[in-house]
Amino acid sequence: MLRFTARKDGTGDEIVDLKQRRVRNGGAGFSMVVLLFLATAAAACSVGPEGHAVASRPGEAKHEEAKKKAKEEPKPFVLVGAGDIAACSVLAGAEATAKLIEQTPGTVFAAGDLAYERGTAAEFRDCYGTTWGRFKERTKPTLGNHEYNSGGGAAYFAYWGAQAGTPEKSYYSFDLGNWHVIALNTNCVAAGVGGCGIGSPQEKWLKQDLADHANSCIVAYGHHALYSSGVFRSHAVHPELRDLWRDLYEAHADLVLAGHEHSYERFAAQDPDGNADVKNGIREIVVGTGGRSHDPLGTALPNSEVRNFDTYGVLKLTLWRDRYQWEFIPVNADGFRDSGEGACHNAKPGLSTK
Repeated sequence: MLRFTARKDGTGDEIVDLKQRRVRNGGAGFSMVVLLFLATAAAACSVGPEGHAVASRPGEAKHEEAKKKAKEEPKPFVLVGAGDIAACSVLAGAEATAKLIEQTPGTVFAAGDLAYERGTAAEFRDCYGTTWGRFKERTKPTLGNHEYNSGGGAAYFAYWGAQAGTPEKSYYSFDLGNWHVIALNTNCVAAGVGGCGIGSPQEKWLKQDLADHANSCIVAYGHHALYSSGVFRSHAVHPELRDLWRDLYEAHADLVLAGHEHSYERFAAQDPDGNADVKNGIREIVVGTGGRSHDPLGTALPNSEVRNFDTYGVLKLTLWRDRYQWEFIPVNADGFRDSGEGACHNAKPGLSTK
């Protein structure tokens, strides 16, 4: 009779051994058994690199396909930050959020009101510089209203240099992969800005900048929010930004980030007039949680989905080719959190490998 056994070779592959015992009768039967066995073995096994018969592994093809797709998708970019950051009189909050930035590789956005109370050279050196200033080389800042409390923002521009533009053109953009990132100056009535309405220098620049990046995914940030549920509406809602929003909306922008209100608030996708728009709307996230203080929130505006006003932290955006993920990271491990994912409006079909 025949006995077939599987054993392991030095590589861990299974090898089929054939052992024969003496056959007294039925030689033809014996031949038939051998042929049937060989046919079955050929179907069930594949030949390994050293000629051994290797047992097939169910699901191996799917595993290899998943590995191939993972290799095809480039690593994402990270954009992390907040607004309303450092005051020497209460520096603990900025020190705590700076630790989060230190632990998060990527580009840092600093959404205005960086050095309280007046944005002086000493405050930038002693308050912002000792906390978030440790990440200056990878930071993309924008102006808040407190920066204009000292010499029209002179200390801000002196601290950042060309990294923040110029007093005459204090808005700029940059790219992270196929994501186009726009840093706006939302202090529309400040000296040198020239307004934010249609035909203003910033609005004309923004429209052209968006046209030059028509196929990009888009995220913009500035200090003030078009919509926020702060207690004082004159502080929380800024209709003077609507024309900038309209340009962003027409270019299919995905996200707008802001500060000014010392709280966290995430809105559902909406158009510049505040109408919900799941398909083409802009998601706004207010993240004035850099460490200065906490502001209470009032009655929630339409489309406001998540709100918190007692937690310092930073917003981390993970930017993939066709989508983005957001995560609010608190300074306390057991603190308030928020996270989710959205699709890039301008992503080309077939980019996703999810």
